[in-house]
Amino acid sequence: MSKELDQAATEAEKVIDTEINADEASLVDELTQANFRIEELEQQLAAEQAKVAEQQDSVVRAAAEVENMRRRAAVDVEKAHKFALEKFVNELLPVLDNMERALAGTSPTDEATKAVYEGVELTLKTLIKAVEKFGVTQVDPLGAAFNPEHHQAIGMQPSEDHPANSVMMVMQKGYMLNDRLLRPAMVMVSQGK
Repeated sequence: MSKELDQAATEAEKVIDTEINADEASLVDELTQANFRIEELEQQLAAEQAKVAEQQDSVVRAAAEVENMRRRAAVDVEKAHKFALEKFVNELLPVLDNMERALAGTSPTDEATKAVYEGVELTLKTLIKAVEKFGVTQVDPLGAAFNPEHHQAIGMQPSEDHPANSVMMVMQKGYMLNDRLLRPAMVMVSQGK
């Protein structure tokens, strides 16, 4: 009986070993499948994180673009406000020139033209003050160094009274609107001695 018991014990051990090996194999299969699933989930997570990063970058770029558009629009509005009067002022420049010519053609000491001179002078001063309120300034460079950005040279003449490359005569004053040149001053430049 002992042999039978030993044999039964051996068979039981074999069955147990087989079941343990089957359980171990099953556990190994489950662990392998779990590892495969974990790797798959990690890849999906990495892909989703990349999408999120891409979308965040897209949102940041869109916000920057909107901010740039706002800035450009603000600059355009500012320029429109600053230079809206440009066409109107350009239409007034010949009026200012004609009033200055009228002053040059009359004399404050001549009784016949004294009243006209005073009236034109007062009107010219009032008009100049009015346009100065809106950012218009005169460019009257008599005696100053020639500046090609603000002056238009009509010609050059030798002169002992004026240094070389200085404005010796202004034929027509120039005008600026908020530091933008509307019309250059037309000048005669000295060549010096």
